[in-house]
Amino acid sequence: MSDVGNEWRQRFSSTRRGARLARHLAVLELCRWDFPLGGDTSDRVAQVVAELAANAVTHGAVPGRDFELGLRRLDGVLRVEVSEAYAGKQPGLRPAGDGHGYGLRIVEALADAWGVTGRVVGKTVWAEVVQRRRAVTGVQP
Repeated sequence: MSDVGNEWRQRFSSTRRGARLARHLAVLELCRWDFPLGGDTSDRVAQVVAELAANAVTHGAVPGRDFELGLRRLDGVLRVEVSEAYAGKQPGLRPAGDGHGYGLRIVEALADAWGVTGRVVGKTVWAEVVQRRRAVTGVQP
């Protein structure tokens, strides 16, 4: 595990259990960074992590290789990066109604940007979630 103030990285087994653990640990890290459980930003990032990690273990798993989850705090943006060893098929949106392939549609709906970056071994699918400011309601003094 790597934790350097504004960045957190962890490798997970390329299994469904690894994908679930990635989501849970991401939420714990967000809490450490003062993004409370159940808050808009935390919920959106948790779902993005869940979808990207599930895609990594379903479509990008290479026997004997883990996937890596990274979280980075940038200026008002949380960046999620899921790296996998399989460089083959590039992820993309599938036509609606084909019965599967909704993960990236969910990512597109929740994230403010997403994309794919090549690596020496494999690829990284990333998504950025802009921290939204909540309107303050109530009576002003």
